[in-house]
Amino acid sequence: MRFTIDPWDPTYGSSVESELVQSAIEAEITIEVPAELWAPRDPPAQTAIPKAVVFVDGVRRVEARAWIEQNETAVPGIFASYAAGAVRCDGVAKVVDPMVGRGVFAPGDGLGDIDTRHGRFVAHPTDDATPQKLMKSLLAAMADLEVRVAERARRAGDELLLLDGPLKHRRHVPHAVGIVKTHDVKYLEPAQDRIVGALESGQRTPVFRVDAQPFSRYSWYVRLPGPPGGPWAGIVRCEATGALAPGDVVEVADVVTSVLPPYASAPHKDTRAPQNLYPIGGLERELRHRLGDAAVVYRALRRASSVTTSAA
Repeated sequence: MRFTIDPWDPTYGSSVESELVQSAIEAEITIEVPAELWAPRDPPAQTAIPKAVVFVDGVRRVEARAWIEQNETAVPGIFASYAAGAVRCDGVAKVVDPMVGRGVFAPGDGLGDIDTRHGRFVAHPTDDATPQKLMKSLLAAMADLEVRVAERARRAGDELLLLDGPLKHRRHVPHAVGIVKTHDVKYLEPAQDRIVGALESGQRTPVFRVDAQPFSRYSWYVRLPGPPGGPWAGIVRCEATGALAPGDVVEVADVVTSVLPPYASAPHKDTRAPQNLYPIGGLERELRHRLGDAAVVYRALRRASSVTTSAA
């Protein structure tokens, strides 16, 4: 019996779900070439490489779950910290513009900010107290912080701006490209999907388009250099805004495909190699450090809770 091992760290789940769910929206696959001409593509030799590449990412941490008392009732909520930052690579790699936010997420118009000795947790009212809604609100707050970081990190305006993960809430960042490391949706039909598994290191698929509300986007797959694995080992999916002209997005796809391989991580340095790019891995470590010690933050929340209870 033959088998291959996915180098992706299993504690992070899987880089590819065992069975991808077919997208309900049919992708437009003739953006760059007709369907019958789909094949792995190499960036042209004359592809212009930008002088600077800026990687943007965010991290979050739930500090405590709590019952938030409002109007003689108590509703579930969470206290969370989140941070965003950028790594600017222009000959050297440097973390720039890191920002940290803290929030309390719960339903109710009377939700207020909570002050602790280690920072203020800003109120983020939610529609309900389901875990999904609380986490969605936290992710939205982190995405807003990433947008602010991305806008500040672009110094000259001509840098290649790469955001870790789908564009989603960050879609209005001008000319940004999202790099998606994990896959749970199948966008392509079998004939085109087979091209993803046929990619060699540094190659991409043709560009396709997914028109969905509220965000239409272009996308393409790239294989990063790494150890042998299954058909999807080392595959990332790239996203660009659907507002671009088709010719422009093809040019962007070639640039991104040329830029990514040198930043691919190695398994002995990153357990999510090669998809967790070196600048992103380093940025995540720096941002988690900036969140502070979780035990210290938790004690600060417990102290603030006891003071509030005593005052009541």
